[in-house]
Amino acid sequence: MSPYEQFRALHHRPGTPLLLPNAWDHASAAALAEAGFAAIGTTSLGVASAAGKPDATGAAREETLQLGRGLARLAVPVSVDIEGGFGGEPAEVAELAADLVRAGVAGVNIEDGRPGGALAPVTYQRELIRAVKEAAPTLFVNARTDTYWLPGHADETAYRLSAYEDAGADGLFVPGLQDELFIATLTAKYETPLNVLYAPGGLTVARLGALGVARISLGSLLFRAAVQRAVELAGAVARDEADVVGVPTYDTADGWAGAYGV
Repeated sequence: MSPYEQFRALHHRPGTPLLLPNAWDHASAAALAEAGFAAIGTTSLGVASAAGKPDATGAAREETLQLGRGLARLAVPVSVDIEGGFGGEPAEVAELAADLVRAGVAGVNIEDGRPGGALAPVTYQRELIRAVKEAAPTLFVNARTDTYWLPGHADETAYRLSAYEDAGADGLFVPGLQDELFIATLTAKYETPLNVLYAPGGLTVARLGALGVARISLGSLLFRAAVQRAVELAGAVARDEADVVGVPTYDTADGWAGAYGV
């Protein structure tokens, strides 16, 4: 199967949601693939922050696209978070999507949240999704709505998801959603797979799968945890208390480049 077909199939396994870890660079993606994860996504926060740029502003456009093209050489399907399309008009975003498909990328994540806490007009977002699907019909488009992240917009969720499904989205993503009853309502309402962001201390992977969720993303969690662990380890070294058991060797880390055909 093509990367797109593999990726799509991973969203259609009732009761067994795709757990999608999100990488921020080549090494983290290669390590996750090596660990056996069936597909890899990117985290816009991780990519932008690692480049010293703010998230969700389009500032990390080039870093994101460069990373996506490189990750496409992995043996597993890769989905790239392109924020809201990096500020381009639908035709420009569609061209970007077609370029990613040519590179071998299996999917993209497109959000309707905008800098400053606003949501893109539904008509615009629908046009954007439709343009991307027309230019790149094999690309798995995960349409994200930020209605649960922005105060006062939760009641728009179903309306926006319906509009994005009608526009041709392959997946529907509602980060911040943890309401069991509403999740079950959405998975029953839509044939399009539902994606939920994992929340530490919230609903478990097993419970989300039982509710019909098809994909569970880890978002920026792994990036933030890696930074925390690095700081903690540096502090432990300073106190002469470092425990580095299980840390990959130099040769292991250097060998991850081979996952890209380098």
